[in-house]
Amino acid sequence: MFCGDLVHVDAVQFDNPSVCIKFDSDPPKAAEQRKKTFANAAKHRYLLAFAHVSFPGAGHVRKEGDHYRWTPVEYMNDALKQEPQQSQGEKNMQTNEKQETVSLLKGLETRDPKPLDYINPNKYIQHNLNVATGLQGLKELFSRLPQDTKVNTVRAFRDGPFVFVHNEYDFFGPKVGFDIFRFEDGKIVEHWDNLQETPKQPNASGHTMIDGPIEATDVEKTDANKRLVRNFVEDIFVNVDLDKFGNYFDGDKYIQHNPHRTDGASALGDKLREAATRGGPLKFDAIHQVLGEGNFVLTVSEGQFAGKLTSFYDLWRVENGKIAEHWDTVEAIPAKEEWKNNNGKF
Repeated sequence: MFCGDLVHVDAVQFDNPSVCIKFDSDPPKAAEQRKKTFANAAKHRYLLAFAHVSFPGAGHVRKEGDHYRWTPVEYMNDALKQEPQQSQGEKNMQTNEKQETVSLLKGLETRDPKPLDYINPNKYIQHNLNVATGLQGLKELFSRLPQDTKVNTVRAFRDGPFVFVHNEYDFFGPKVGFDIFRFEDGKIVEHWDNLQETPKQPNASGHTMIDGPIEATDVEKTDANKRLVRNFVEDIFVNVDLDKFGNYFDGDKYIQHNPHRTDGASALGDKLREAATRGGPLKFDAIHQVLGEGNFVLTVSEGQFAGKLTSFYDLWRVENGKIAEHWDTVEAIPAKEEWKNNNGKF
């Protein structure tokens, strides 16, 4: 959305939209419009562009308590940008596989059966333990979902044969989920996911489970970022080697989307040290998958929460070689006698 003269002093008016200057011909209406625009953009995550905000002048606003944070879009001179060399066919395949994944999930809402053609019916393996394996199991899922089911894919990434997406769902109540699809010879042959009920309010730092940056950057750093994140999760969550904690952060810079936590690396470190000393409900036992595209890396881990076998899906954003932002879903693994397939969660 192009906003013209809505903001004149970005260092002040994002922090406090009520502040007006002499160029606001009708100060009360100007303040009201700023608040309305910021609130809508933060809620719906669309881009804003301003005439009087520092270059590049386009970005997102994020609500943090009673004020907003301005995050400009990342940019780079194309002449300086170095990306892995790919043929046009490889690039098209990446795009197509992401689009097919999004279309398949959207079919849960639209009831359009055409995206089911993206699945290899002879090889499809289902790891959602509430759904029977194979294409028929997916068709049965389509048939039993409520008519008012909603699906919104917020983020989509690709790593080799895997496409992983971050979604908002609404069926039998609102949920946030991660889905992973494995492609083979242009067809989907395997699926994993992890769902969590959506909380009614943002966390104490003003973040929801899905807001924040959505586009991958630094694609040439994918492998390095995956190694960094794997080491981080192994050191800190699996091995609980908290002496290494500070190595993974740039000071206290850390944005947290977990509904029960707050921003700041120090806040996370304090919670982990308290749990290590007193004993806590959270325990990571093993990492099963590490997938990444650019500065986004997803880890799939197995462990326990409050004494129950649990699946942890954690999406990490890396910035300049440090952990900068985190989203997650936590889902209890049902007892084996309740499984509708024998493929296992992982």
